[in-house]
Amino acid sequence: MEKKKSNLGVLLGAAFIMAISSSGPGFLTQTAKFVNDYHGGFGFVILISMILAVIVQLNVWRVLCVSGLRGQDVANKVLPGMGYVIAALIVLGGLVFNIGNVGGGALGFNALLGVDLKWGYIITCALGVLIFLFKNAGKAMDMLTKVLGGIMIAIILIVIFIVQPPVGMAVKETFVPSVGYTTLFPAILTLLGGTVGGYITFSGAHRLIDAGITKQEHLGQIKQSSVMGICVATLVRILLFLAIFGVVVKGVSLDPSNPAADAFKQGAGELGYRFFGLVLISASITAVVGAAYTSVSFLKTLSKTVAKHEKWFIVGFIVLSTLVMEVIGQPAQLLVLAGALNGLILPLTLGICLVASQKPEIMGESYHHPKVLLVLGIVVVILSAYLGITSLGKLFA
Repeated sequence: MEKKKSNLGVLLGAAFIMAISSSGPGFLTQTAKFVNDYHGGFGFVILISMILAVIVQLNVWRVLCVSGLRGQDVANKVLPGMGYVIAALIVLGGLVFNIGNVGGGALGFNALLGVDLKWGYIITCALGVLIFLFKNAGKAMDMLTKVLGGIMIAIILIVIFIVQPPVGMAVKETFVPSVGYTTLFPAILTLLGGTVGGYITFSGAHRLIDAGITKQEHLGQIKQSSVMGICVATLVRILLFLAIFGVVVKGVSLDPSNPAADAFKQGAGELGYRFFGLVLISASITAVVGAAYTSVSFLKTLSKTVAKHEKWFIVGFIVLSTLVMEVIGQPAQLLVLAGALNGLILPLTLGICLVASQKPEIMGESYHHPKVLLVLGIVVVILSAYLGITSLGKLFA
């Protein structure tokens, strides 16, 4: 009974680190922008992108956790040397996104308390680092992600009650968008990259592997944690969509420089703006912790030095992100680069996991990967490869 209870904490922690990492500052901004552009049609974007994300997560979590191997080790077994390529791409993408996460935390403290951005960077960094200075950093991280995730959901719910969005119209637009299905396709691809691109795909699975919840006998718990993560991520997305839709449906046009903050301010006044600050702080700090932890986990089986001093490499990763943010100030171009990298990483990493799922020497002789997951996974590889090409095109432009 005690073992089950302790496992539940880890399962929830892994679910939340994936879910809230995928709902970071970039996602908040993207959601506000797309709801402003497409109004209720964004519900359809959420629906399709989350179906695709479910396929990715169920495939990746099963392969990694049943094999007991992290993403880079699975890649090396499928094709020797590929693990180093994957690790380099994940770490680079994670670093670039973490720079944006630190910036998001600073904006959150500025909105909530009027703190100067430079001090906001330092506070965000300090809170992220503090988690990994605890003796049991894994448990501290699990608790942080659950608490901050809960705060985000509670605040967005309050804003929904204030703005009172037309739920019936949102449901109709989710299934029959008035802007047309093809118009929404680029937004679906963008959201997919932000939901399961780069390190996010692996964050929860690597947490379960670190906690020893691996092999086929734990398949039930692995599926349970991945489904919980997807449910939390979907809940955050739906609630945020409704909160912002309740504002733009009244004819308000959001400020393009900071559409998410403007939505909360227009919908719930000065109190709403302060609420947004707290949501952004929660999203940013969770994303900082998730990006640093997962990025370094891609190096620790490739380097004994990293494995021995994992905690300090994670701290260094967060500090480096903060220093770069301090110097650059505006992470927009870096986030474009990260988007392009993540667009390329997803089809590569998912493709490797699908190949691994068919290899008994990796998965074990008795394991059989569900055929439906394999076929659907191949479809997502093709779609996300298109996303990668599109991202590269935008990058060069």
